[in-house]
Amino acid sequence: MTRPSRVDDPPAPEVDVVCLGESMVTFLPSRPGRLADVPSFHRAIGGAESNVACALARAGHTARWISRVGADGFGDHLVAAIAASGVDVSHVRRDPHRPTGVYFRTAGDRGTEAHEVAYYRAGSAASAMSVTTLDPAAIRSGRVLHLSGITAALSDDCLTLMHEVTKRHTKRHSGRGASGGASGRRRRPLVSFDVNHRPGLWRDPHDARILLDLARGADLVFVGEDEAAEAWGLTGGPDAIRAALPEPGTLVVKRGAAGAVAYDSDGRYAQPAPRAEVVAAVGAGDAFAAGFLSATFRGLPVPTRIRYGHLWAAAALTVPGDLAAPPSPALADRLAALDDTAWQRLHLGPGDLHLGPGRPDLGPGRPGQTTMAAERQAKDQEVHQAMDQEVHRA
Repeated sequence: MTRPSRVDDPPAPEVDVVCLGESMVTFLPSRPGRLADVPSFHRAIGGAESNVACALARAGHTARWISRVGADGFGDHLVAAIAASGVDVSHVRRDPHRPTGVYFRTAGDRGTEAHEVAYYRAGSAASAMSVTTLDPAAIRSGRVLHLSGITAALSDDCLTLMHEVTKRHTKRHSGRGASGGASGRRRRPLVSFDVNHRPGLWRDPHDARILLDLARGADLVFVGEDEAAEAWGLTGGPDAIRAALPEPGTLVVKRGAAGAVAYDSDGRYAQPAPRAEVVAAVGAGDAFAAGFLSATFRGLPVPTRIRYGHLWAAAALTVPGDLAAPPSPALADRLAALDDTAWQRLHLGPGDLHLGPGRPDLGPGRPGQTTMAAERQAKDQEVHQAMDQEVHRA
């Protein structure tokens, strides 16, 4: 028998994930060098939250991107490109008075002094996102609401919006007592928050501590160990970060090439990152979050979720641009299931994670030949040992 619904029953989620935040048209250099010296650029798209939405949609999850873009050609391109990945863009608002943000960057690693980024996003359509210019029901329409700290830095209205959607609602009056069968709780999706500290977006460096307050309101938090040190002065490693952030049900501290550490109510989990031949050091953080979320949707154990994050991040690091196709579930499952020794021997190169469900053939002599070959070599060794035993018995 179907239970009759009440007026205060929360609606069922429409999608797996809602990603809210600004996306911009990005211009990638045609060759290395200073912005002043690069003769031409290739157009692409970039945005932390839309990157996550696109990656999850490409992996078969249902994703919705919510934002504002200008009523201009760049806005047309953004919406079309993100929709082409399978993301629902029906709640993206067009602003006739504010432009779509754009930025230019050099080809160097973001962490080096040679890296340059020129943002043209002040007064953008996305900076006008607020509790009144977006649909609150659409924001709450997913199983997960994914956010990043970038949005909080765009404008005062955006910061107010971030405080509202990360607010931990406890009870609301429903006209019935606690024993009346109604929980009286406002429905809130699981809130995923990637700190994504961008120093250049904050007027005062001390303002970045706002991100700590927002993280405390989230259920799942991603933060880099370096980010926590720069933004919050936390230099004691992952355990110190967890001590400062006990509120989130799950905290993931990313440590770059050293791997990641996750915490939940059941314990602490550390997983090293496989080696990767870096083509472009951009987009890896967004890909890690998407991979972790994908494994979360599948109900996989926390250590496996971390490995998924590493594999999706490696897929982003080994291609140019901010947005990379995730590895196929079959390939990711096979690699994530490797024993610790084989996992630590992984060495991923360009194309290794984008060859579909079959086993990649890295070929002899390549630096990455111990990549997925670790699994194949172990199997070959077992075969040779079995053959030797047969010979001795004969």
